[in-house]
Amino acid sequence: MSVLEIKQGLSRLSARQQREVQLYLHQLKRRTPAWRKSAAKRLDEVRAGRFSTLKDLEARLHRA
Repeated sequence: MSVLEIKQGLSRLSARQQREVQLYLHQLKRRTPAWRKSAAKRLDEVRAGRFSTLKDLEARLHRA
């Protein structure tokens, strides 16, 4: 089955079925070493206090 055939098949699914496929693909993505490494890096940054609060982001927007 080609990628084009898969895409055509997906376009014929109901919105609910498409959402199920989307969730499944997201779960597959989360199993990759690259995703896990990226997630671990983000968690380390938060634990080290390197993150922005909503208040920080709002202040940046008002300055721009």
